[in-house]
Amino acid sequence: MAPDFTFHISHFTFKQKLKTMKLICIGRNYSEHAKELNNPVPENPVFFMKPDTALLLKNRPFYIPEFSNEVHHEVEVVVKINRIGKHIDEKFAHRYYDEIGLGVDFTARDIQQKCKEKGLPWEIAKAFDYSAPLGEFIPVDKLPDVKAINFELLKNGKTVQKGNTSDMLFSIDQIISYVSKYVTLKIGDLIYTGTPSGVGPVAIGDKLTGKLEGEVMFDFEVR
Repeated sequence: MAPDFTFHISHFTFKQKLKTMKLICIGRNYSEHAKELNNPVPENPVFFMKPDTALLLKNRPFYIPEFSNEVHHEVEVVVKINRIGKHIDEKFAHRYYDEIGLGVDFTARDIQQKCKEKGLPWEIAKAFDYSAPLGEFIPVDKLPDVKAINFELLKNGKTVQKGNTSDMLFSIDQIISYVSKYVTLKIGDLIYTGTPSGVGPVAIGDKLTGKLEGEVMFDFEVR
């Protein structure tokens, strides 16, 4: 029975590791985006969570949920954590990631607004299934400068959002340091670092293409 018991323990541990992966999303990290939504510019990073069920991978189509009539796209640079960390000093934060990717933080804007008006949490507008499409990753050492990454989102071939990480209110290293004060970071955790201005609604039939330093990172349809 020992071998079988060992297998089950190993299998259980593996499944548990998958379940512990977190999606940490940073809000209002670009001043122009904060202004376009009439939100104040924060003094510290603002973050919220999405479950792993929010992930949408391999350019699978995004289906607009039936509970919203106004789903907005928000393109974001994504950082993949590569080691466990807690209370990480900013000067050491660069050791906790070696890949940079691109994703979308879909937001049910109509639902979010209703929650805000009532003073309620608005995870329901952010954390729904498949609300976080994720594209490919690029090794950090292949990028010219992590602090000045160019990225953009095209809708039906037209650029609708364009940003550079140099415009972040809080840099990647600052975000990692701040978040790790409150939440232990684990291997595989993903940090969506915020979106630039230009967010807007998507409709059935739209095609979204994300580029990082000119390279296509994702390309999927909205249905």
